Amino acid sequence: MTIELYTWNTPNGRKISVALEEMGLPYKVIPVNITKGEQMAPEFLKLSPNNKIPAIVDPEGPEGKPVSIFESGAILLYLGEKTGKFLPKSLIQRIPVYEWLMWQMGGFGPMPGQVHHFIALENEQDRAYGLKRFMAETRRLYGVLDRRLEGRDFVAGELSVADFAILGWAWRHPRHKVDLADFPNVKRWYDALMARPAVKRGMDAKLD
Repeated sequence: MTIELYTWNTPNGRKISVALEEMGLPYKVIPVNITKGEQMAPEFLKLSPNNKIPAIVDPEGPEGKPVSIFESGAILLYLGEKTGKFLPKSLIQRIPVYEWLMWQMGGFGPMPGQVHHFIALENEQDRAYGLKRFMAETRRLYGVLDRRLEGRDFVAGELSVADFAILGWAWRHPRHKVDLADFPNVKRWYDALMARPAVKRGMDAKLD
């Protein structure tokens, strides 16, 4: 059964296309053009009451019944549970996956997202304060990630949904004005993930 992915070409959308490809799940993209306000359409709000992409509809959800899920972190955890992939079975091994997934959701997403917002402003005075503040915090978060990846291939032991979540935002590092050479462990992790065939397919998937 084909999962419907309601999304747009954003870091949060890429998290899910990468995960679906890595998990080998069939899916079709239903673009939600956020530049035209399509995320406010009543039909989409039924799936995502917070009017944010992505959302999915799985026609073969729990007990074989259709289910819709919104919020990218919730989607990743659901897909991990559904497939038994990229989400460890034991609780002790899940703890770092949960920690680093929440780290991404609470920090390494909202903060770079503010950089995206302020860098697009035309008025230099409007841009200056926001960029100084959020670029500094974004670089701090890259530093946290770099320290975590020292001596590790992935953020939580084995490759997990936490890596997919973080990768969605690290993919935009040029837009964050971050040179990954400044964070060698992040660069090694990023290059290794981007070399995976399924990740490449997820990144190349047309989401808009």
